[in-house]
Amino acid sequence: MLPQIVKSGVLAQRIFCVQLRMDWYIVEFDDKEVRRQVSPSGGEAWSDQFYWHDVIRVCYQAGDFLDPDEVYIFTNQREESYQIPTEATGGSALMGELAKRGLFPLESLLEAMKHAGELYCHPKV
Repeated sequence: MLPQIVKSGVLAQRIFCVQLRMDWYIVEFDDKEVRRQVSPSGGEAWSDQFYWHDVIRVCYQAGDFLDPDEVYIFTNQREESYQIPTEATGGSALMGELAKRGLFPLESLLEAMKHAGELYCHPKV
């Protein structure tokens, strides 16, 4: 449940909507790989995975009040990134693991969170 301090008003509505919206997007990981399971309402479910040892760059873009923060994970296995909203189920844990592994340092994350809409990458592009 929501803490008492945010149970009313716009903030509570946004938190509730984000929670509902991201229940359909799950990201999990273990020592070897990261897995995405996505089941959008009205859309076809899909899943994929990538290995930690294939990650070559991580980018983070803080959203504004209505848009989620997103992380873009690039691997040496394909050109496009794996885009993951941090509000996805498991998204916060993934950000912690990225920092722990040195793939996106905590200092970079804190700086990126101050600048909505700007893309921060590690290593820098």
